[in-house]
Order: sequence, then structure tokens, then C-alpha cells
Amino acid sequence: MKTQVGIIGGGPSGLLLSQLLHLQGIDTIILEQRSREYVLGRIRAGVLEQGFADLMREAQCGERMDSEGEIHDGFYIAHDGIKDRVDLHGLTNGNSVVVYGQTELTRDLYEAREKAGGIVIHNAEDVKPHDITSDAPYLTYRSGDEIKRVDCDYIVGADGFHGVSRKSIPRDKIQEFERVYPFGWLGVLSRTKPVSPELIYAKHERGFALCSLRSQVLSRYYIQVPLTDSVEDWSDDAFWAELKARLPEDVANEMTTGPSIEKSIAPLRSFVAEPMRYGNMFLAGDAAHIVPPTGARGLNSAASDIYYLYHAMLDHYKKGDDKGLEDYSAKALARVWKGQRFSWWMTTLLHSFPDNSDFDNHLQQTDLEYLFSSESAQKSLAENYVGLPF
Repeated sequence: MKTQVGIIGGGPSGLLLSQLLHLQGIDTIILEQRSREYVLGRIRAGVLEQGFADLMREAQCGERMDSEGEIHDGFYIAHDGIKDRVDLHGLTNGNSVVVYGQTELTRDLYEAREKAGGIVIHNAEDVKPHDITSDAPYLTYRSGDEIKRVDCDYIVGADGFHGVSRKSIPRDKIQEFERVYPFGWLGVLSRTKPVSPELIYAKHERGFALCSLRSQVLSRYYIQVPLTDSVEDWSDDAFWAELKARLPEDVANEMTTGPSIEKSIAPLRSFVAEPMRYGNMFLAGDAAHIVPPTGARGLNSAASDIYYLYHAMLDHYKKGDDKGLEDYSAKALARVWKGQRFSWWMTTLLHSFPDNSDFDNHLQQTDLEYLFSSESAQKSLAENYVGLPF
């Protein structure tokens, strides 16, 4: 097979790039290691910044997002038994975020690629990029007992943190930066009415908590837990009791509980790989960077990668201009590091760190008090939360 852009990874990043390029007449083939059902079974966050929502509309995939997604003009930070609201709309001259589950977003992208006759090859095993630094890179994958080849002009690695793309770059040609946090998030999905129409981030001496939602009948809740904990350690009753203990009393009293329909623990880490280009292969999304979920930057940072890469590919194929491709890594990383800073700050502001000294705890409390005493500090938070410009 031959295509212009070979994409490794059939998650939202790879699908979005493929759809955008298709609409401009640029051919792509996606290779995905897992089945479509597996990809759609992954439960992920769903707070979309304005730039991501606009990209979905440009990809002609925003209809269901616009009809079923919820516009959120603010969120709450609970602390010391009270709730303070961050007015995103008022602090950013009218900007907001869209709450729309990543699973549904991915489903929309799959349906668009299928309708357009796009090639998405699932269960592609042993995917390998070859001749990355040449003018004729290609991909191989195994289908059953047969090895198949895809020749392309460029390769895009959108295959996640554990994917093959980044690992195909020689160790002396890439630098990795990482911070692993000493806790994880235990998340529960339940078919219950959300306790709040807007997200509630909670700082408590027992640990962080988050009240989120997927719809008006589907709630997503999280609590900070030690990395040594497992899902089996937490019954539904124990989870609800601990969540309520970390929330203001009025919120806890309003909460509707019910059986979990999904429960998982996600460790928190910050990670960046530089550069995001090697030869004619470009990294995007989790293949190049990971953020703690506290600031809702993960999927949105991936979207900015796709925005830069999409426009760079357009300039190459439509204008013969390669400046966008040459500048891709530097431009993407500049925004990635801003997202890293914000996610790190939100994480350190709201979580309980087991090795914090009394001095550290006093600074954390002072930081929170300063936030709600300064409109400028809240504007900075809001500006980052709704998304910095591409």
C-alpha cells in the first residue's frame, strides 16, 4: 500500500489528523494495534478547550458534540469547607469549555472516517517505522502470518506513551523529561445525577477529590489514593464514603450514589520528549507528552499538536512550503511546556503530598488563599484552563 501520511495510532489524535487531511484531499492510512471496540472502551476525560471544539467542527465531526456536549462557563474549587467559583466566561472575555466524553468524541471521528472511506487498519500487530530519516519512509505491520508494508511521505506517531513511535528514535537523538507523582486517581463512573452542574475540584487534608460528569445522568468522580492501592481495595461504599468526607458538607449531602459501572486507578506523571520530530516522523499527543489530569490539558495538548501538524502538512502539499514542518517541534513544544506548567501547578495546589513539610503545606495554603484574593491570579488560571491560543 502507498499513502501520503502514514499514522500510527487510532485514538482521537490520529483520527482527527486523518479526517482533517482527508477533507483537504491528502491521503492517510491509520494503523491501530487494538480493535475498534477496545479503543472505544477506554474511559478518558472530556473537558475540551475552545480550540479543540473548533477543530472538531472544522473536521465536520462536531454536530453531536454541539448538541449533546455541555458548555461550562466556570468550575469550583472546594477548600476549607467552602466552594469558590472560577468564572471562566467572565475572566476570559467570554471563553468557556465543552464537557464531552472522549469516548463519544472518538466514536464521532471513527464514524466520519468510515463514512469517508478512510483506511483504518485495526489489530495491526508489530507495527514498525523504517527508513525514518530517508525521503521514502515506510511502515510494516503483521496481519496474521503476513507482513504488510505501507509506503508514505511522512509518518505520524500518535500511538500513546507506550507506543512504538517514540521508541524508534535513537536514544542519543531524543531527550526525555519526567516527574512521577506519589499518588494516583481512583475514578468511578456511575449512572447517577451529577452533584453539580459544573466541575468541583476539592482540596482536603485527606487528599484531592474531583466531581465531574459526562452527562446529566452519568457522573465521573475521582479521589486521590496511594500508588500502593488497587481497585480491589475499594468497594463502592468505601469510595462514596471517602469522596463525601473530602467535600463540603452541603455538597456531600446532595450527592446521589449508585453502583459503579467502571472503576480504575490512574497514576499521575508529567512527561515530555524532545524533539517531536525525527527525520520524516512526527510525534503527537501522548507519544510525546503526558500531563497529570488535574488541569484537563492531556487531550487538549494533543489537539494543539494536531493543529500545528495539520497546517504544516497543508502548507507542504498545497504550497510546497516546508517551514511549518521544520518548525513543528519547536512550536508544539512551546505550547506543551505551558500546559505542563499549568498541570503541575494545579496538581501541587490541590493534592496532599506525603513528603510535604509543614513549610510546604503553609505555602500550598497561602497559594490557594492568594488565588481567591487576586483577580489577576484567577485570570491566569482561567486563561490556561480554557486553552491558550494555538
